[in-house]
Amino acid sequence: MSQEIILSIEARLADDPATLEKLIRSKIKFQLGHFRILKRSIDARQRSVKFNLQIEVFAEGELVTPLIKPKQYEDVTNAKRVVIVGAGPAGLFAALRLIASGLKPIIIERGKDVQARRRDLAAIHKQQIVNPDSNYCFGEGGAGTYSDGKLYTRSTKRGDVRSILESLVQFGADESILVDAHPHIGTNKLPKIIAALRQQILDCGGEVHFNTRWTDIKWNGNNVESIITSNGDVIGAEAFVMATGHSARDVFQLLHHKKILIEFKPFALGVRAEHPQSLVDSVQYHCDVRPDYLPPAAYNLVHQVGDKGVYSFCMCPGGIIAPCATEQDEVVTNGWSPSKRNNPWANSGIVVPVEWNDIPQHHAQGVLAAMYFQKEVEQKCWHAAGSTQAAPAQRLIDFVNNKVSSSLPDCSYQPGIVSCNLNEILPSFIAQNLREGFKAFGQKMKGYFTNEAVLVAPESRTSSPVRVPRDKEKLHHPQLTNFYPCGEGAGYAGGIVSAAIDGEKVASMIALKLIQ
Repeated sequence: MSQEIILSIEARLADDPATLEKLIRSKIKFQLGHFRILKRSIDARQRSVKFNLQIEVFAEGELVTPLIKPKQYEDVTNAKRVVIVGAGPAGLFAALRLIASGLKPIIIERGKDVQARRRDLAAIHKQQIVNPDSNYCFGEGGAGTYSDGKLYTRSTKRGDVRSILESLVQFGADESILVDAHPHIGTNKLPKIIAALRQQILDCGGEVHFNTRWTDIKWNGNNVESIITSNGDVIGAEAFVMATGHSARDVFQLLHHKKILIEFKPFALGVRAEHPQSLVDSVQYHCDVRPDYLPPAAYNLVHQVGDKGVYSFCMCPGGIIAPCATEQDEVVTNGWSPSKRNNPWANSGIVVPVEWNDIPQHHAQGVLAAMYFQKEVEQKCWHAAGSTQAAPAQRLIDFVNNKVSSSLPDCSYQPGIVSCNLNEILPSFIAQNLREGFKAFGQKMKGYFTNEAVLVAPESRTSSPVRVPRDKEKLHHPQLTNFYPCGEGAGYAGGIVSAAIDGEKVASMIALKLIQ
């Protein structure tokens, strides 16, 4: 039987296989045959940075078991049909679970396939043209495909995180995502994985329809009969999964117009803060120059200002700030990193929660109040920066001092940045809390509070501004018993892994109902 051991080892030594093997041999009482790292995390709290390792050790001659057991999928061409709206992680993993349960998924996706999306992203960067159906938020793979592919989640209580990661490895991800404490695939590698996953769905008899927007819904009593698409198709099925993502405002408006119950949901809004990666490395690793055996450093910051928190969100070491608008007349930022995280900048969302009482000017819009507030800020940023996809920006200390920056540093945001006073653009309660938060972050992380850093606005798509309620046990909508809201767009997830888990959960409940 294999044995697991725990090692805490200086990072410079962990990079040396011979040294690592010697330490392992000193911990075991049998002849070493093979070992592999199961979990790896960095401890940078002391000046000497360490790796914490969980290692599986096999005796000489002992059979080494496979790291994963690939899942098997069978043909469902003629099985009962389930429509899934949205081909992000919630929709795709719901489809795989349905196939495993003997049901046929029919996915409709408003955007393009993962390869064709590239041209529309290039148009945003180079020509500042936004395709409202194919962009960083919409298209095969969802928002995570071209905006980082971070797989870290705190959703372990919601489902089997390991199962999701193993599926990603099965479809082409590196096995390191099973090992690292903060697994990351990278925007450059995710498209091939998503394409392989889609091919599996097609090979099993499922269907995937791109450039197909959901425009209407028909029901009888408490049962959905069909949905209508932008192509004029009427698609009927036994069950319907809503996995439309956090930016599908037309879907929220459709549900509200049809008097299908939805709810106001708090979200968070702020800016993208970009520092030189070398500065973050020197602060976090207590060194002048980061050695090659250490990955680009990240950070996680939070500070309480009165009754509100200010916190970092979606931190991207060696990353890029991306233009993530879904309409032409708005500016939206997000961040991503390639697999090597080798760009010279580090960026993170720094955001403030938005509650019902913060936006009285939008209360007349009821459950959609947060959505309209979100859009108002994005449009204001668009106008402030010249009515293009260029973004308003300000040096960090200048922002805190309410001073327009006379110049701006180099920035990864390709459509360009324009010097503006963000205090005059952002809602006052957001700006005030950010100012206090940044000052506190400078005390917690020496070197963070610097005018070498630039703030780019807005970071506004942190989560859905609407929740679509569902039964706590059976997971269907309380009005429509074969309609299953899931993922980020319905308010039940906050990233790739948690959305995939939620998609699987919903699919499992559908299978319990439909498979006799």
